[in-house]
This record gives sequence, C-alpha cells and structure tokens, in this order.
Amino acid sequence: MNPAPGSPATRPGRAQETRQAILATAERLYAQYGVVAVSNRQISDEAGQGNNTAVGYHFGTKTELIRAIVHQHTRQIEQLAGPLVERHAGSTEIRDWVTCLVLPLTGHLAAHDGPSWYARFCVQVMADPVLRQVIVDDALDLGAVQATAVGLSRCLRELPPAVRAVRGDMARQVLLHTCAERERAPRGDAGWQETATTLVDAIVGLLTAPVTRLPR
Repeated sequence: MNPAPGSPATRPGRAQETRQAILATAERLYAQYGVVAVSNRQISDEAGQGNNTAVGYHFGTKTELIRAIVHQHTRQIEQLAGPLVERHAGSTEIRDWVTCLVLPLTGHLAAHDGPSWYARFCVQVMADPVLRQVIVDDALDLGAVQATAVGLSRCLRELPPAVRAVRGDMARQVLLHTCAERERAPRGDAGWQETATTLVDAIVGLLTAPVTRLPR
C-alpha cells in the first residue's frame, strides 16, 4: 500500500524534490542574471514554492546554495574524468592532460536533455571574488582534478612558475567562457564534440606558446 499524501513516509521524497527544484531554478537564474541580481524570493517563486523562505530553509545562505549546485555537478564530472585520468596515467604528452581537463566538462554539458546552464552559472560565480573560491575549493577536492593538475605541471616544468600560473588561469577562462557561449547556441548547432576538440587545440597552444623574455 502506498503511503498517504503528507504522511511521514512521503516527506523525505517531497523534500528532495523541493531541493532539486530550487537547485535547478537557482542555477538557471544565476546563469541568466548574475548572482547579486537574483533574490531567494525570486528563486522560490520560480521553483513553484509558495513559501518564499524555502531557499533559506533548505540551504541556509546563498553561499551554501551555490556550493550545493557546484557539488552536484562536480561529482558527475568526476565520474567522466576518472577513466580518462586512469588511461593517461604517467603520460608526458600535454594533449593527454588537456583532454582530461576539457572532455569531462563538455561531456557533462552535452548530456543534458534540454539547455544546460552550468557553464554560464560558473562564469557568473567566478566573477565574484568571494564566491569563486566555492568553485575552486570543490574542484580541488576531486582526485581527477588533482591528478590532471599534476600531469599538466609535469608537462610544463620548463615554464617559469609565474608564467605557468597565469597561463593556467587563462586556460580556465577559455574553457568556461567557450562552454558558456556554446550553451547559448541552438541545440542543432555545431556539437559539443567539435567544441571540445577546438578547446583542446586552443588550450594546448596557449600552454605551450613561446615565452617572450622582456628586457630588464
């Protein structure tokens, strides 16, 4: 016999549905309008919650809501990254490690049945000097990301550390902003696989470009 509506047996499932509705709605609104411009009340209304305190009840602060969105995606991206990292373990070919950086994200975004918003969401969050640390901390907690960073460093050991750091930041910007633009394209436009290949080519070129020695 199915539990009666409103009974204790149905509450955990209903709470989870509410959380997922809030997460999906917040991700889309933040991606469209920016983090600062979107209130918890707007998110609750768009998520179909009559109680405008639903966001605070389920997630507490805006930072914790953003952390939950990031965590949900990064765990799925980690599942795609793991086999790639295992395949290229010990490689000294930079293209292998850039592939480990790019393909898990583009593959994750391509798997959405409808429009994806996560790259645009990340671009908005990364623009905030405080909230960007939420994305950085969550990513650095992933074993596949750590292994990819080690593999890239091994391939780029000839670069001066300062140059390597700047180019790493540039590579992340290229990756996120290119994926964000691809999310805006019609679904029938050039596919994610083509975008991924172009990104790998571009990031390999960026990381391995000659270093100009400026006169002192």
